[in-house]
Amino acid sequence: MTKRFDILGLGCAAVDDILYVPAYPPADGKVAVRARERHCGGLCATALVAAARLGATCAFAGALGDDDGSRFVLDTFRGESVDTRHALRRRAAGPVRSVIVVDERRRTRTIFYHLPAVLGADAKSPAKEVVLGSRALLVDRFGIPGMIRASRIARAAGIPVVADFESFRLPRFRELLALVDHLIVSDNFARQLTGARTPAAAAEKLWRKDRAVVVITCGARGCWFLDVSTASPQRLPAFRVQALDTTGCGDVFHGAYAAGLARGLPVFERLRLASATAALKATQRGGQVGIPRWRQVRAFLASLDED
Repeated sequence: MTKRFDILGLGCAAVDDILYVPAYPPADGKVAVRARERHCGGLCATALVAAARLGATCAFAGALGDDDGSRFVLDTFRGESVDTRHALRRRAAGPVRSVIVVDERRRTRTIFYHLPAVLGADAKSPAKEVVLGSRALLVDRFGIPGMIRASRIARAAGIPVVADFESFRLPRFRELLALVDHLIVSDNFARQLTGARTPAAAAEKLWRKDRAVVVITCGARGCWFLDVSTASPQRLPAFRVQALDTTGCGDVFHGAYAAGLARGLPVFERLRLASATAALKATQRGGQVGIPRWRQVRAFLASLDED
């Protein structure tokens, strides 16, 4: 079947109001806001924008509503050349609403999120042909029944399923987890899920023979990965950069990895691409606005290879 998209995403989109402060205040404290910005964010949405900026053809097929937040997300997608023809419009649906406080001194961010109307993947959409027309499927934990349906279609056709999970205490989560063959999760999530004490041990516990790769991301400490070619978990150090804002870096990592997968890159090169893209994003303010483009990432990697 002709592939219309490199990456199809079904899950979470958000409207992020980002506040930049000199330092996060203590309880009952007060602090001046140095800058206030509004950006599109969310697991799936940020990953799709990252992949699109790296040259992948991307489509969003999750559910959004008719509110101003949904229109903001869809306008952002269109501006980034992410196809929205298969996005569902449901009156009760809407994006995540987040307030993100960035501590400029510590280079950390605190996220306050609200999920009043987030539906994610629909249980019956998109059409099977849309899933089959993609080179990779990107899933998260929003709309698990719809994620399971789409993942089953993809896996049966040999289409890789890339996952970005932040919570596992949800009905049917284990069923969805079993369908993922490119599992990329944070160190904190992996250790809570498995009870392992180290990211390497968590990778081993999450490994299955029908998986292509398990990746445990550890922020500035890099990532651990395990795939069919490695006998034990391997560590890929993070690239050293002057971080300014880490908002969205994990989602950017997922999108860049999926873009590398669609390009046919081997696993180590996929992870190197994902690490470099996330590192460069961390040097810029905002979630999606700071995502680099393909030429910037290539130049960054080439400069390192020359050293």
